[in-house]
Amino acid sequence: MNNFRNFLKRSLERYPIVTNSLIYGTLCSASEFSQQTLSCWGDRQEPYNSSAIGRYVIYGTFIGGPLIANWYRTLDRWFPGKTSSIIVKKLMIDQFTFTPALLAIFYVSMSIMEQKADLFEEMKQKFVPTFKTSCMFWMPAQTMNFLLIPPMYRVSYIAMCSFAWINILCFIKRKN
Repeated sequence: MNNFRNFLKRSLERYPIVTNSLIYGTLCSASEFSQQTLSCWGDRQEPYNSSAIGRYVIYGTFIGGPLIANWYRTLDRWFPGKTSSIIVKKLMIDQFTFTPALLAIFYVSMSIMEQKADLFEEMKQKFVPTFKTSCMFWMPAQTMNFLLIPPMYRVSYIAMCSFAWINILCFIKRKN
């Protein structure tokens, strides 16, 4: 376990965006996999939708992961430190500027990969409830992030929280 921890630390130091994107992409796809597993419990037996899992790999590794990794590096440069006022600034800026953009990117990129005719329809229907849910989930998670997590591990922490969050997103996305 120590070898893996050392490898991860070296990777995060040398290649922070790539490493964080791989971690985030892995946990995104694991979230979709877990949602598919949970939806098949009981009498219903359906095969796994590997295309859907693949879309989460692409989104997490090549879209969401790099955006999040760069965003938190930038936010830490703009507002270094852990004072209460800095944490509140980071929380407000993150939740009310970055999160709406990231949610829009999520829904539109998924619609593109699903080859939907109206790329914005799902976003229009689900953006507000998703954003409200994200406020309840991410405000406490981000408080811990900005208060306790060293900057180098921020995206990895976010990725772990995102495993739960993306399960919520997968659930919301599945709802008609």
